Amino acid sequence: MDVVRPIDVIEFLGGPPSKIGRPPAPAPPPLVVIDAGEDPHRLQEYRELRRRAFVDEQRLFAGDDTDEWDEHPATIFLAAIAGDGSMLGGVRLHPAQDGGLELGWWRGSRLVATRAPGLGRGAVGAALVRAACGRALESGALRFDAHVQASHVPFFSRLGWAKIRSIEVGGAPHLLMRWPIRRIAEHAQGTKEPLGELVGQLVPHDRWRGDDGVPIAGSDVIGCVDAITPSMVDRDPYWAGWCGMLVTANDLAAMGASPIGVLDAVGGRDASHVAAVLRGVRDGAEAFELPVLGGHTQLGVPGALSVTGFGRAAEPVPGGGGHVGDAVWICADLEGAWRPGYHGRQWDSTSGRSRAELRPMLDLVRRVRPRAAKDASMAGIVGTVAMLAEASGCGAEIEIARMPRPEHALMADWLTCFPGFAVVLAQAPGAPKPSGGAAVSANCAVLSPDGGVRLRWPDDEITTVIGVDAITGLGPATGGRS
Repeated sequence: MDVVRPIDVIEFLGGPPSKIGRPPAPAPPPLVVIDAGEDPHRLQEYRELRRRAFVDEQRLFAGDDTDEWDEHPATIFLAAIAGDGSMLGGVRLHPAQDGGLELGWWRGSRLVATRAPGLGRGAVGAALVRAACGRALESGALRFDAHVQASHVPFFSRLGWAKIRSIEVGGAPHLLMRWPIRRIAEHAQGTKEPLGELVGQLVPHDRWRGDDGVPIAGSDVIGCVDAITPSMVDRDPYWAGWCGMLVTANDLAAMGASPIGVLDAVGGRDASHVAAVLRGVRDGAEAFELPVLGGHTQLGVPGALSVTGFGRAAEPVPGGGGHVGDAVWICADLEGAWRPGYHGRQWDSTSGRSRAELRPMLDLVRRVRPRAAKDASMAGIVGTVAMLAEASGCGAEIEIARMPRPEHALMADWLTCFPGFAVVLAQAPGAPKPSGGAAVSANCAVLSPDGGVRLRWPDDEITTVIGVDAITGLGPATGGRS
């Protein structure tokens, strides 16, 4: 058989021949980390490595190191595999507690790694730990812990893990260590942190500073305005129209206002696109009792929608009226599902509700009259708690196990999504439980003297999820703190 040599263009055109040939095959990676949970052979290899390390060599366990987490359906097993297919090590990660609703609390355990030719010391373990951190994030972790042998603490520290406190496992000294997860802080920073610099000099430093609505001087009228992201208007015009009305209704409701109506400004590439947006506006106007009073329409432009709402409240409720020690209530509609195309980001509890079902929820603040209230916005529930606390000159501590949440939503998603209908209230300790139709209410937080937001976990550990510098930067509203 003739061997065909690749054509050298320079030689073909009369230049000197070169020594080209087939490009070398890429070298296989020195190791890969795989999910071993679906491979009984790899899982057994991992368990044998564990037994040799923890039972035979270290004698941390007598006879067997397996426990209930090896059979738990949520446990994830990762294995490091060498280029020749041999097993180099493994690790597992799993919820930190069994039973009850998922809280976003995960733990890594049973890390075992061997030395491999051509790999530096600790390379296998580092690859497994980094992979476990990534999988924990994918699984909705808000807290990721490990019980680390004292001799391995420097290794974990170099990978960014924080030392929490000394503990004992199997009679041997260990440290509780934690990998920092900034999901909530980064979400709050991305949606609200720039506001102080951008608009701090534009808005008055009064008791309504930071509120989504504002009283019109000399009247009982409340005004508010919201703009929907252009990408949503382009991609999902009906839902954009509905959401424009929903967020306007929520803004007015959070200040205890009864609805008057809205003005809308809509733009789109053509008449059919604008018509789709306006169908959502029309259906929202009916559902939320917010008639369209007028507006502006423009064709031949990128998609855009803003809605200006008006309501009435003789004594509006501020977002910054809380006091240190106040009970913080979350009142949320937990029915519904993730909006198609927005999984983990937008919970739709409203499009299937009738006007009769929506009105008691929207009247909740007006009827209860708490010290402070804010509707949960794109900053998510925790971000909204942070804004209410900031405007009140306080911080907040949330007891995460008491947070009301839909059964089929991960806690991490629920705390950072737009939740459809949810309102955060601050009330004096001992005040009656607020009620509003289908909304579920839970007293799950308290306003504290220190800024920022912290989560209290079932083991009484506290993690800071939003620092003082990660909120809006608008500062306390005048008269917000006693």
